[in-house]
Amino acid sequence: MRRGRPALTVSRRGPQHPYRHDLGGRPILNPYSPSKPGPLSRYNLPMKFLFDLFPVILFFVTFKFAGIYVATAVAIAATFVQIGWLKFNGRKIETMMWMSLVIIVVFGGATLALHDESFIKWKPTVLYWLFSIALAGAELLFRRNLVRAMLREQVQMPDAAWTRLNWSWVGFFGIMGAANLYVAYNFSTDTWVNFKLFGGMGLMLAFVVLQALFLARYVQEKPR
Repeated sequence: MRRGRPALTVSRRGPQHPYRHDLGGRPILNPYSPSKPGPLSRYNLPMKFLFDLFPVILFFVTFKFAGIYVATAVAIAATFVQIGWLKFNGRKIETMMWMSLVIIVVFGGATLALHDESFIKWKPTVLYWLFSIALAGAELLFRRNLVRAMLREQVQMPDAAWTRLNWSWVGFFGIMGAANLYVAYNFSTDTWVNFKLFGGMGLMLAFVVLQALFLARYVQEKPR
């Protein structure tokens, strides 16, 4: 009797996405996350999506009316407000969000202090590449698959599939970082700002769809 392909088992809560980030590198809506109280509640997904994109949307709108430097200052302030709101409401602040805060303060602060927009343009790339390096470094140096570590309580699939999933995220973050720099240095600042919000979102959605198709080959719901 032929053995079938090992199946990925999904709990009734559904699989989780390993990373959530916006087009500037900030965490955003997790399309695979389980239902949780508060910001991650499935009944509040539209509001959660807007909340996660809050600094990026403010950056985009402010840039259109007041330019890159005012927009940078607004993005820094919005990030502090976002984290302050989470703290005030007793929500857990993810490590990626703290990283994003540090990077926006450093690169945004350098942009304002030196009056050089190049620094803020590097910010998304730095965060994307940090994610890529973290995933690749853990796999190569410590034989630890961080994607699997985050999802193993929700799903099960063959080791080879976990490896492909992990390296697909390494490659995706690397490409996103390179794409950001390409647009930043080959097109106008206005085009880069548009890409930061709309182009990056399109690439992210396309990648999530491809990932979902990959996972669908293994998915098998647990019997109730």
